[in-house]
Amino acid sequence: MDTEWSNKNKKMQTLISKEVTFADGIKVLFELRAELFEQITSIVKTFPPGAFYQMPFGVGKGAHHTTLAWSLWHLFRIEDIVVHTLILKDQQILFKNGWLDKTNSSVITTVNELDGDAMIEFSKALNIKSTYEYSKAVMESTNGMLAGLQFADLKKTFTDEDKERLLASKCVSPDESSAWLIDYWCSKNIKGLIQMPMSRHWIMHVEAMRRIKNKLCQQAKKGVDQIAYCGLSCAHCFLTAWCGSCRTIYNTCSFATCSPDGVCPNTACCKEKGLDGCYECSELYDCKKGFYSLGKDTNAIRAMALFIQKYGKKELLRVMDTMHSKRKFEKIQEVLGEQIDEGLKILEEWRNK
Repeated sequence: MDTEWSNKNKKMQTLISKEVTFADGIKVLFELRAELFEQITSIVKTFPPGAFYQMPFGVGKGAHHTTLAWSLWHLFRIEDIVVHTLILKDQQILFKNGWLDKTNSSVITTVNELDGDAMIEFSKALNIKSTYEYSKAVMESTNGMLAGLQFADLKKTFTDEDKERLLASKCVSPDESSAWLIDYWCSKNIKGLIQMPMSRHWIMHVEAMRRIKNKLCQQAKKGVDQIAYCGLSCAHCFLTAWCGSCRTIYNTCSFATCSPDGVCPNTACCKEKGLDGCYECSELYDCKKGFYSLGKDTNAIRAMALFIQKYGKKELLRVMDTMHSKRKFEKIQEVLGEQIDEGLKILEEWRNK
């Protein structure tokens, strides 16, 4: 489990356990949920539709033996059911504002009962953008409920009547993989439900989603040129574990994610000109497009492209291997500095080491 998220979760649990620190604990909970939802947002906004029904780890035990679509639906269906049908005893978000039709879901359950081909087919049919918006609506509704809680509410428990209401909703499959959920939820008090499903459950599935997306990226990069259009060596980038590079459909490069349609301007320009990369362009040194517009923050990348222009991609990869074997660093700027000519000179010096 992610150490930072785990520690924040433990801190929240400790704080809400005492009346004097209860309010601070709820604030920490909101911070944790916001950080986790930011991860979800990044995946939804940067990954192509086809990524959401892939099962890169295959069928097996563990939250990562699923699809991204399944994880997203499962996480927020459970929270919707628990918060509205069990705690607030009102209408679930799914049945308001046409969310069921918008998401194009074939079921209203938590989808614990699905695996293998059934999970893939469910995931293929799901409208991811609408499911994301539904998830956001659930999160905001839950946050509203949490903001209104008092310390005394944490001890509230549930009855057989509450259990019957959950059963009557038919939102939990009678399959043995799912049926246990009702007894589990009803055995908890409000404090227990804050942990599962409103915090730790999020951590479990967001971490699983990260593992799935990282695996998809690694699979996509096999046999693909690892020199980005801008000249960066993707194989040596500190983000390589979770980015598929700009030469695949799993491009989650930081600059691409904030560009129109998720396409870096350098990539778009090269494709328009029919270039393998910026290093084939005569305007490289003075270019202000995309990555290069950031000046001193990315001049080291331009230096790499200029190095390729002079010595070729294979030579850059060899130099990068040498640099990483002899010096620890994350960003190439730490070695090449902020100036174009200086960066190129340093690369040439490393070429002779």
